[in-house]
Amino acid sequence: MILPMARLFHVPLSPFCRKVRLSLAEKKIEVELVEERYWEKDPDFLRRNPAGKVPVLKLDGKMMSESTPICEYIEETRPEPALMPKDPDGRLEVRRLVTWFDDKFHAEVTSKLLYERVNKKVTKQGYPDSTNVKAGAKAIKFHLDYMAWLLDHRRWLAGDVMTLADFAAAAHLSSLDYISDVDWNRAPVVKDWYAKIKSRPAFRSILADQVSGFPPPAHYADLDF
Repeated sequence: MILPMARLFHVPLSPFCRKVRLSLAEKKIEVELVEERYWEKDPDFLRRNPAGKVPVLKLDGKMMSESTPICEYIEETRPEPALMPKDPDGRLEVRRLVTWFDDKFHAEVTSKLLYERVNKKVTKQGYPDSTNVKAGAKAIKFHLDYMAWLLDHRRWLAGDVMTLADFAAAAHLSSLDYISDVDWNRAPVVKDWYAKIKSRPAFRSILADQVSGFPPPAHYADLDF
């Protein structure tokens, strides 16, 4: 039996959706992207995911939600090319960093910058809260410094090879870069890491994203930024 093409219900600048898109693309899984206005709480979408969140992936005849379980399912069913180390210590470090970006970085930076500047306007929830924007702009400096420290000791964020940890970080930073909220001059080693990951074929569809009312900066899709 031939299963239908994978279908991802997403929004373009969601870092959680982008992490799944990167995993699918890296493993060369063709996917149909369906932009989902999740904030409208469409009954059909709520049947797919009662939590009312994206991403939601239809793959192998299954409907899946929550980005990290989705990525781990993809990894377990399509192990090549590997995005998780084989050793338990390596997997532990990848999972720690994925949680770091999807939890701590998201709470301190993404939700304070991207959500205030873009999501509020798109979902018609008002204007940016300047206090949150200032807090996010301050917090991202700490996170860039931490990434620089990691990359001073490692080739990639979690070790010697690229992993899901790099995709999680790149998903958040690429969303913020779309609105020019990353000071790449602060940490040259982080900029070099991002240029390296940005040049991968898996990144192409992300760099082609366009959000109505929010044109990306000129350097966004430039591989030699």
